[in-house]
Amino acid sequence: MGKGQLKAGWQVKELGEVCNLIGGGTPSKANEDFFKGDIFWATVRDMRNDVITHTEYKITEEAVENSSTNIIKAGNVVIATRVGLGKVCLINQDTAINQDLRGIVPIDSNLLLVQYLFWWLKSISHLIEKEGTGATVKGVKLPFVKSLQIPLPPLPEQKRIVAILDEAFAGINLAVVNAEKNLANARELFESYLNNVFTQKGEGWLNTELGDIINVLTDYHANGSYKILKQHVELKETEDFAWMVRSTDFEKNFKNDKRYISESAYSYLKKSQLFGGEIIMSKIGNAGKVYFMPDIGRPCSLAMNLFLIRLDDEKVSNEYVYRYLNSKSGKAQIAPMLNGAATQTITKDSVRSILVPLPAKNIQFKILRELELLEDETSLLESIYQQKLTALNELKQSILEKAFTGELTQREENV
Repeated sequence: MGKGQLKAGWQVKELGEVCNLIGGGTPSKANEDFFKGDIFWATVRDMRNDVITHTEYKITEEAVENSSTNIIKAGNVVIATRVGLGKVCLINQDTAINQDLRGIVPIDSNLLLVQYLFWWLKSISHLIEKEGTGATVKGVKLPFVKSLQIPLPPLPEQKRIVAILDEAFAGINLAVVNAEKNLANARELFESYLNNVFTQKGEGWLNTELGDIINVLTDYHANGSYKILKQHVELKETEDFAWMVRSTDFEKNFKNDKRYISESAYSYLKKSQLFGGEIIMSKIGNAGKVYFMPDIGRPCSLAMNLFLIRLDDEKVSNEYVYRYLNSKSGKAQIAPMLNGAATQTITKDSVRSILVPLPAKNIQFKILRELELLEDETSLLESIYQQKLTALNELKQSILEKAFTGELTQREENV
C-alpha cells in the first residue's frame, strides 16, 4: 500500500453525507435569567481539553427556545469553525453550543463511530485552521466543512483504529505532561535561586533606594517631545537610521518587525538613546515590567511608555539591579506601586523609591557570574524539554496521518 493510498475495503465520503452538522447561537445577554439554568452552554473557551466536562456558562430551556443555539447530545463531537478554528472536543453531557461551534453527529452509527470521527477530525484540524478566512477573526464556511473527505473503513477496523489511538495518545500525553512539568521545574529552580540570592543577604549589604544610585531616569515624552518627534519623522530623511525599541521587541526577543526613525529624530531624542546595558521599565500598560537592553550594534532610541534607567557605575552594576528587579522580591516591591485599574502606570518617584539590597561591587559581579552559569544550565534543560515536546507533537501528527490510510491496522495485521 503506497503512501496516501487507502486499504482495500475502505471508502471515502463527504462529511456532509455521513454526518449532521448542527450550528449554535448565543442567548440574549440582556436577559440575565437566560444564564441561570442547568443546561451546559459551550464556547471556544471551554475547549481546553479533548473532552468538555463542564462549561463556563449554563443556560435555561427558555434560553434555548428563544435563541439559535442547539443542544448536542452527550458523547458527540463539537468543532470550532470560528475563533478557535480547528479545535475538536467530545462532550460528556448534553451541551448547547454558541455560533462559533458546530456539532458533528453521525447519521448512522453502523457506518461511522463517534470516537473514530473525533480522531479523524483531530488529524485534519491543522488543515481546517489553514483554510480559515477573515481579516480579524478567521473562520470556515459550512459548505467547506460538509465537503471534507472522510475515509471510512469497515466498523470493526474503525474500532481497532480507535483502540490503537486511545492507547498511543494516553502514553504520549503522559510524556507531554512530564516534559511540561520538567520544563516548569527547571525555570522554577532558577527563579528560586535568584530570589534566595537577594533575601539571604550577606555581611555589609545595604538596602539602598534606587534614586540614590540613578544617574539617568528618563522617557522622551517629557515637555511635549512626542509632537516634535512626529515632525522629525515626517521629514522622511533616511527613515531607518535608528531602531525605535519598544516593549514588544523585548517580549519577542528582538525577532519581531522593527520600527525605525530618522537621523534627525534620533539626534533630537538624545536622552533616550540606547547603547546597551540600560535597565528599561514599562511605565504604562504592562507597568513595572523590567527589561535589560542588549548591545544591538546600531543606533537605538527608546519608544514611548518606557523608562530608561542608567545607574552610577562606580557604585553598582546595572545588570545586578536588573536581576533584582526581576526577582520575586523585586516584583513584590514594585506591584503595590502600580496605579490604575484598566491601565496601570508607575511614576518616576515610585521607581526612585524602590529599595535594592546592595553588597560591594565585587560581590555583585560574583553573584552575576553564578547566576549566568545557572541560567546557562537552565536554558540547556529548557531546550531539551522543549525539543522533546516538539518531537511528541510531531509523533502525534505522524500517528494520526497513518491511522486514516489504514497503515496502523495494516502493521497490526502483518505482525
